[in-house]
Amino acid sequence: MKARYDVIFRDIRDSIERGAYPFQSFLPSESELTAAFGCSHNTLRRALSLLRERGYVQPVHGEGVRVVYQPQERTAFTVGDIESFREAGERAHLRTRTDVACVEQVIADDALAARTGFSPGEELTYVIRVRNIDGEALILDHSYFRTASVPGITVEVARRSIYDHIEGHLGITIAMSKRTITVERATEQDNELLDLDGIDYLAVITSQTFDAQGILIERTQSRHRPDHFCFRDTAVRHHV
Repeated sequence: MKARYDVIFRDIRDSIERGAYPFQSFLPSESELTAAFGCSHNTLRRALSLLRERGYVQPVHGEGVRVVYQPQERTAFTVGDIESFREAGERAHLRTRTDVACVEQVIADDALAARTGFSPGEELTYVIRVRNIDGEALILDHSYFRTASVPGITVEVARRSIYDHIEGHLGITIAMSKRTITVERATEQDNELLDLDGIDYLAVITSQTFDAQGILIERTQSRHRPDHFCFRDTAVRHHV
């Protein structure tokens, strides 16, 4: 179950993305929002802090909270958020489908351990998923999950949402993800499984995801057709 402040964050975020609070306008006052959500001021402030971190709002001393979000022309997969493909699709109001090309158990040898961050000898569940958006195959995900932490991944689980399985069925808290973004030449498999239309290079996000105990539970490489996506993040300057 998501924390109350996270639910409020998502509600306000969705309202901003729908245009209910336009760019450069102010959100309702803190008192109005706490009354609307039936929450404490501390809970609301945690939600507003998340909105600021994600680049949706900027608090202005003595005036309120100003909206600084502007919609992107391309579909935006936000680097700073941890969300499933299904959640991202629903947020962006896209028609999505996941096709599963592979679910198999593997043992991490030295080379695989060095590439993924898992320990040699660990049993891993290897999953290949093709992400379709509006009828086009645009993303290829290669994922390794630590089987001891995330058992029970089937083709159907992978098709629906592995994160739903992790959080809803297994009760595991997904806490943190470390990511790198590179540009790489398309491989033969990329050309076979994705609708590349002659594009030679892909935007590649490689992520390691950890649970609340700091255990590495997932390593995923997402290979994106670049002309359909932008990757958005927000930086905040901290004054000393």
